Amino acid sequence: MITNTEIENRGNQYPNHITDFKQEKDKLFFTTQNGVVLQITILRNSTIRFRYATEYAFEPDFSYAISENVSLGYDKLSVEEEVSKYIVSTTKVKIHIDKSNLNVRILDVEDVVLSEDELGFHWEENYDYGGNIVKMSKVCHTGESYYGMGDKASHTNLKGKRVNNWVTDSYAYGKDQEPLYKAIPFYVGLKENQAYGIFFDNSFSTYFDFANEKRNVTSFWADGGEMNYYFFYGPKMGKVVEAYTDLTGVPELPPLWALGFHQSKWSYYPEKKVKDIASGFRKRKIPCDAIYLDIDYMEGFRCFTWDKQHFPDPKKMIDELEEDGFKTITMIDPGIKIDRDYWVYQEAMENGYFCRRADGPHFKGKVWPGDCKFPDFTDPKVRAWWGDLYKEMIADLGVHGVWNDMNEPAIMEVPTKTANLDVRHDYDGHPCSHRKAHNVYGMQMVRATYNGVKKFMFPKRPFVLTRAAYSGTQRYCATWTGDNVATWEHLWIANVQMQRMCMSGYSFVGSDIGGFAEQPNGELFARWIQLAIFHPFCRVHSSGDHGDQEPWSFGDEITDIFRKFVELRYQLLPYLYTMFYKYIKEGLPMLQSLVFYDQDDTQTHFRTDEFLFGEQILVCPVQEPNAQGRRMYFPKGKWYNYWTEEVVEGGKEKWVSAEIHLIPMFIKAGAIIPKYPVQQYVGEKELTELQLDVYYTEGIENSIVYEDQQDGYDYKKGRYSLRKFRLRGKENELIIQQFKDGNFITPYDKFKLTFHGLPFTIGTVEVDNEKVNLKDIKLNGNNSIEVGKDFTELHIVGK
Repeated sequence: MITNTEIENRGNQYPNHITDFKQEKDKLFFTTQNGVVLQITILRNSTIRFRYATEYAFEPDFSYAISENVSLGYDKLSVEEEVSKYIVSTTKVKIHIDKSNLNVRILDVEDVVLSEDELGFHWEENYDYGGNIVKMSKVCHTGESYYGMGDKASHTNLKGKRVNNWVTDSYAYGKDQEPLYKAIPFYVGLKENQAYGIFFDNSFSTYFDFANEKRNVTSFWADGGEMNYYFFYGPKMGKVVEAYTDLTGVPELPPLWALGFHQSKWSYYPEKKVKDIASGFRKRKIPCDAIYLDIDYMEGFRCFTWDKQHFPDPKKMIDELEEDGFKTITMIDPGIKIDRDYWVYQEAMENGYFCRRADGPHFKGKVWPGDCKFPDFTDPKVRAWWGDLYKEMIADLGVHGVWNDMNEPAIMEVPTKTANLDVRHDYDGHPCSHRKAHNVYGMQMVRATYNGVKKFMFPKRPFVLTRAAYSGTQRYCATWTGDNVATWEHLWIANVQMQRMCMSGYSFVGSDIGGFAEQPNGELFARWIQLAIFHPFCRVHSSGDHGDQEPWSFGDEITDIFRKFVELRYQLLPYLYTMFYKYIKEGLPMLQSLVFYDQDDTQTHFRTDEFLFGEQILVCPVQEPNAQGRRMYFPKGKWYNYWTEEVVEGGKEKWVSAEIHLIPMFIKAGAIIPKYPVQQYVGEKELTELQLDVYYTEGIENSIVYEDQQDGYDYKKGRYSLRKFRLRGKENELIIQQFKDGNFITPYDKFKLTFHGLPFTIGTVEVDNEKVNLKDIKLNGNNSIEVGKDFTELHIVGK
């Protein structure tokens, strides 16, 4: 007889020898004598899924992470059987499956090992909860590096680290603290300059050890569920991240105003305070597109209500703010106050929408309103109901966007900071406990919010923001990195978190500028905005406990610096919007770590500070006080100093001056950077021209500019403008070709081209093979000309 103690102490179990193989189209099944089944699915030539079952049986195949629009299809699939192994081949990879123990080795077509099992799949029976703790260990090769994993507050290269994915309200977290607000179990491995990726799609608490416990082993495991992971082969990191992003999805284009500057605080109230903040921006000519209302706009912190003392006429206030160019964003949390007279609570009770404990009672937790109950957002009926709750807020009052906070879910006054593990969830018809649903709870809340806001914002685009996230949440909303701190260390953390999130498929991301907790000094605040204008989501947010954090809170010098950089953000909006277009079309991260930009240069493998904003702007923030500049590394190519136009040759480290009013910022030689005029808010000015900053290079460089109506969905019907520029520079001439696509007619008729680094004096200019009078194109010195926007070829020749 097997006693309970024997089960508890059984320890790790392993597959033994393969006894059966069968193939069903793109799925291959390898079964061992002791009941382990390995299912290999070929999604694409270089995207392979590995799924393991014990006791001969798989769980239902369901995931919240996978996009409905994932690309499928491959060119070749063959299986060969040898004495000791099976060999599965596509046009990109070979997979060896060891017959004796089910271990897997993945190689490229040149037989170079990309990834190989160490112990491989093994499991341990979970005596406390049932099911298995599922484990995978792989060989860590010499020189191998690891990147990605979402919002980890650690060095971009995770070699030597151990991390945990269990979304957690981590107020004032520190460097290397685990876990944080996101659970994105995806990493990119780089071995001998060949990149691959692994996505462990398991929503239980997961753990990754990147050669921390054993220097030659990388492992990952979960507290329950299946060993279910996807393997992506590059060999370039870009291909890996694109494939993962295709699998888990991308958002729709946001309205352009969502890429402007936003101001927030816990909390702006009453109405007069909100209007004072708005007028403060306009009076000081600091651009701003959105103002946020934190929980104090509500009546007793009840979601979907308004405190009529502080906000007697919210619609009138929202309309007046909009007249002045401000969008209004409101916070909604998941906790619903237990109050029999509160209509949201009544509806949820009547329809059975709240989460229950294992034996039937409702789950209760304390949050801002006091004792609350929590909707089960993993139930489709609950999501539909929740989305419809936004009707009054969006359709009737005119709120422009919604911010979901505390959705880990965060619970106060309990050591776990979250719901009890025995809480039950529908999980879209796959009932489970909170152990499995915890990491996706916030994701499903914001999914419901997104669907509701989208319905009631139509025909305009929705804007939604979340704190908690699992892989795939990027399909629904922007995110930020939670309750950070006003310290120089957190400025460093913000930089690495943005790079890491972008490499993890989630580009619409930002930090609380200046820090949420504690109070920055003016220098730190200035250095933070200098970095944050290069983050896709750009918002100041702070705790009211620690003083004011508006741009004018630190004296005139800092206010002027803040204004200068926010104005630069608004000038670069067409460049940023084009970055977003490439992100959703190609899966290209909006920010690129240096290793992503040039993985062949080993100098980039451990750099944390420098990054690419898009593909043509190199940025390196100053991250310590009293600095007059810093050393930074320049990747391959030639780079123009944005402020001085000095040209730096890549492949080396160099000192760059950057006093308090500057950030090291460089433009790739050959780039054509589009700019709008400075506006106080998106749409303030009619665009009469598009400025193109042209950075000369000898050779060829391609640039693109994407534009549309900046809101609405006509772009999906072809009403967009996509301009592709090819610059070809020679010793005494410059040729710019333009290729146009799309049916959108831009409001401007001309380009103003400003030249940087021309090695010759302009002598003649031809537009579409016709010589033009230099006065007609307003040649200004040797620096700029104006030409019609529809040219096909611009040919500039020196004297």
